[in-house]
Amino acid sequence: MDNDDAIRHAADWIRDAGGLLITAGAGMGVDSGLPDFRGTEGFWQAYPALRHQGFSFEDIANPAGFASNPRLSWGFYGHRLALYRATVPHAGFGILLKWASTMKRGAFVFTSNVDGQCQKADFDIERIVECHGSIHRLQCVEACTDDAWPADDFTPVVNEASCLLENMMPSCPHCGALARPNILMFGDWKWVGKYTDRQERRLATWLESVKRLVVVEIGAGRALPTVRRFSERHGPRVIRINPREYSIPLTKGLGISGAAFETLQLLDKVLDRSA
Repeated sequence: MDNDDAIRHAADWIRDAGGLLITAGAGMGVDSGLPDFRGTEGFWQAYPALRHQGFSFEDIANPAGFASNPRLSWGFYGHRLALYRATVPHAGFGILLKWASTMKRGAFVFTSNVDGQCQKADFDIERIVECHGSIHRLQCVEACTDDAWPADDFTPVVNEASCLLENMMPSCPHCGALARPNILMFGDWKWVGKYTDRQERRLATWLESVKRLVVVEIGAGRALPTVRRFSERHGPRVIRINPREYSIPLTKGLGISGAAFETLQLLDKVLDRSA
């Protein structure tokens, strides 16, 4: 099936759907200007200071760094926190909200992104699963309690040349130890995951209520396939949107080659013409 046929077929699924499950990876934020860390070169382009120090994404996105070099770890995560706070979600989020408004059971989001862009784009916070947690919450590095709290009071000041945090690091209000983002990192045994668990229970209840589910997967790659696997479990009407890695088994759905916003616009135009 070529791209034009796939877009027409996908539009039919969306028009007929009773509920919209949006599954989003890092590619969803690229059109808002966010880096996706695709490959080592992509990561180093976003964080040149870490290239000079020889750190990969897996090296820095690791809880061990908060013990060995906490100012560098907080420089990386603090820069990301400030970036996500300043970023405006692209108009593709609004297109998805428009589609959901026509469906009986609306939309639910399942995302590996920790950036909070769906909340900023006015998706219902009770209908979002952040499977890797959120940078907008903090937790104790030692997980002294099963608790996390908003990062609202922390305003990071980062030296971009060195990727080091220059102001005071946040601390745990329970034990006084260092705080870290409530994000599932590589080799992470102390992530406080109860918030994601609650979100997943709400999603399971919603899924039971939906007839004629359509899944729109956007920007989810193979390197960390959590989102892709989740999408495919909820086929056969999965619409996989990705510039390169858009293939999907025919029994699960269809693939469309393209960037997030551009492809959502194309689908929306087809839907508008047939309205």
